[in-house]
Amino acid sequence: MTEVTAPPIQSSTKPHKVTINYQVGMSNPQAHLFEVTLHLEDYSLSTLDLKMPVWTPGSYLVREYAKHLQDFSANSNDKALNWQKIGKNHWQVNTNGISQVTVKYRIFANELTVRTNHLDASHGYFNGAAIFFRIPEFDKQPINVTIQTPSPEWQVTTTLPVVEAQKNTFVAEDFDTLVDSPFEIGTHQIYDFEVRSLPHQLAIWGKGKVEVEPMIEDIKRIIEVEADMFDGLPYERYLFLLHLSAQSFGGLEHKNSCSLIYRRFGFNDREKYERFMQLVAHEFFHLWNVKRIRPKELEVFDYDQENYTPSLWFCEGTTSYYDLLIPLRAGIYDVKTYLNNLSKEITRYQTTPGRKVQPVSESSFDAWIKLYRQDANSPNSQISYYLKGEMITLLLDLLIRSRHQNQRSLDDVMLKLWQKFGQDEIGYTAEELKQIIESVAGTDLTEFFQRYVHGIEELPFDEYLEPFGLKLAEDKSSEPFLGIKVVSNSGKESIKFVEYASPAQIAGIDAGDELLAIDGIKVTANQLSERLKDYQPQDTIEITVFHQDELRNYRVTLDEPRASRYEVITVKNPSVAQKENFANFLGV
Repeated sequence: MTEVTAPPIQSSTKPHKVTINYQVGMSNPQAHLFEVTLHLEDYSLSTLDLKMPVWTPGSYLVREYAKHLQDFSANSNDKALNWQKIGKNHWQVNTNGISQVTVKYRIFANELTVRTNHLDASHGYFNGAAIFFRIPEFDKQPINVTIQTPSPEWQVTTTLPVVEAQKNTFVAEDFDTLVDSPFEIGTHQIYDFEVRSLPHQLAIWGKGKVEVEPMIEDIKRIIEVEADMFDGLPYERYLFLLHLSAQSFGGLEHKNSCSLIYRRFGFNDREKYERFMQLVAHEFFHLWNVKRIRPKELEVFDYDQENYTPSLWFCEGTTSYYDLLIPLRAGIYDVKTYLNNLSKEITRYQTTPGRKVQPVSESSFDAWIKLYRQDANSPNSQISYYLKGEMITLLLDLLIRSRHQNQRSLDDVMLKLWQKFGQDEIGYTAEELKQIIESVAGTDLTEFFQRYVHGIEELPFDEYLEPFGLKLAEDKSSEPFLGIKVVSNSGKESIKFVEYASPAQIAGIDAGDELLAIDGIKVTANQLSERLKDYQPQDTIEITVFHQDELRNYRVTLDEPRASRYEVITVKNPSVAQKENFANFLGV
């Protein structure tokens, strides 16, 4: 192996067809190593370029999957071939027209998330982008995958079609499809059910307490609600893949499946169960919004680098808006619960100072370097495109409903996007997205977008809620404002966040400092709020911390209490029109 400068990938005339076969073994799963073999037949180019994706669609961060690759080798008929690594994710094999090529390597897999790979004695799970090479000249050709299980009891679950007469062998029509089809291998439980005469599966790995039958009934309701929105289901079968773990939460959408991860004991508590159903609604909604209705910049995936778009606020934020509404429409929870959940989301938004700094279109564009790479200053300088996108979508839905007496809504926007862009998978530009929303709203939204999508003006919630007999109420803290967040960690009280321009920040307190005392008396994270209630705004207190192991005392002048909670409530004496709008909006 030698390091050389990367030459351009060849543009030679392609052979009519190359046979591409992958084998994935796991002979010693406790070692967390997938054993991958790539067999090529009828290959004719002088070099073979192999590129490991650096990210996977739906998760907008360069994850450098190649870092987990080891033990690379290449041969033809047991004769070693020369090869070079010419980039962080790019291997090149000298084939000199050899028609049969075998490449072997191993992938370390010990990260249990929906976007990575995990292998242990209990199961194997992988995403295509994190385990398979892309062959640039042939990424539009079919790819076979054969799974070699370590035990006859292990089964293989994926949405790829089976290759007849070949055990545990599946075929992807192209590399994009391979990336979009996760595999679960092991002794997981599989539950079959039908919706609209189409087969569905729920596959569950991990120990936990799950009432499967009522869960499936609620999943069916979610599917029906979303199918009604889009006039049908765009697949032949669908898989819900659920991993049960200690603390994790998340999901990743695919065209014909979704991967979900949730707390193993998070289903008995009603609020936590409803949160899981929101996750299901979110990832299932993505099979339209993102997987098929997607920005122009994501129409064709570039797996080698970031794919920038200003429209993730709509991809993720609008999906987040609907993941609250859909369980309500499905009858999983009531209007009171919906408004309570919406209030929590608005509270998160209104208590994030970064909303005054970063426009949501910029947040979308910078997802690759910011959202998944949080630091101590992130809440001061960033706003999540999930969160603000959800808030903007709320306002747009209320605007459309108010202008058209609830005869139109954002549902019509989604259906129109589906018909114009999604069915044929044609990417939309940011301007085309705006035009579709305007066509349903029946008004020019240029100013709205300038202020709230591309700008940082405060969102006028009450203005949009009022026609529906709703308003936003603030609940102020009972203690004066200091501006820090503290957590107990291994016996230390660590300051995790200091709000910009807060009394603590002005005094010089830093994130990372260890909080010791207020006015000479020891204080913990759990005690901080109660201790501050002993003081009044404009009182000056002495805060003692360790700053990089140096004992420091700061004089801090406390400020007026801040709103700590926001609640969507009904107005007093709503008019007939407000009652009708409310009923039509929320279905009661």
